Amino acid sequence: MIWNRHLAAFAAVNGALAVAIGAFGAHGAVPQIKTLLTTGASYQLAHALLALMCAGLAPRIAMAGLAGWLASTGGLIFCLAVSLLGLLDLPALGAVAPIGGVLMIAGWLVLALAALRPSPSDA
Repeated sequence: MIWNRHLAAFAAVNGALAVAIGAFGAHGAVPQIKTLLTTGASYQLAHALLALMCAGLAPRIAMAGLAGWLASTGGLIFCLAVSLLGLLDLPALGAVAPIGGVLMIAGWLVLALAALRPSPSDA
């Protein structure tokens, strides 16, 4: 299988981090920040999986790699921002989370564009 190994590795590390943050949120966090941690982890894990899928599509579908990088980077930024917001009580991080959200949305939209582009075999 040919795929974007760097994107796949980044997605895998994101997935591992999401599981760790989610587990801490479920088992070690006080109730006030549990929701922030589990929300951030779930978004990060979903976008790590999207990035992993895009890593496999990248050699065959133009823009799939870009979609994966946007989604996984956005998931990481969002998760870390909401997690650190809860853990460190730094309200300024509330302004960082939407940056991750915008990147995640952009990843999905770039993937949609990639899916709609005609492939060379369609010509």
